[in-house]
Amino acid sequence: MRLDKYLKVSRLIKRREAAKEFIEKGFVKVNGKIAKPSTDVKVEDTIAISTPLGKSISAKVKEVRMISTIKDAADMYELI
Repeated sequence: MRLDKYLKVSRLIKRREAAKEFIEKGFVKVNGKIAKPSTDVKVEDTIAISTPLGKSISAKVKEVRMISTIKDAADMYELI
């Protein structure tokens, strides 16, 4: 699954356009490398998201789904 779509479906970022913008500005890394919106996300990948204000979160991909509910979204990743 594309990184921008994964971020939206998992609700790590609420909108796909916002996810794409964060990725294009270099705020998102997958497995320690700066990513592109089309980067393929797989189970066991680590996603690190930084913000312009210096905050950051890291998450390990547990599951990849095309659709999720709000309740199921948190099961798609594990915060580390």
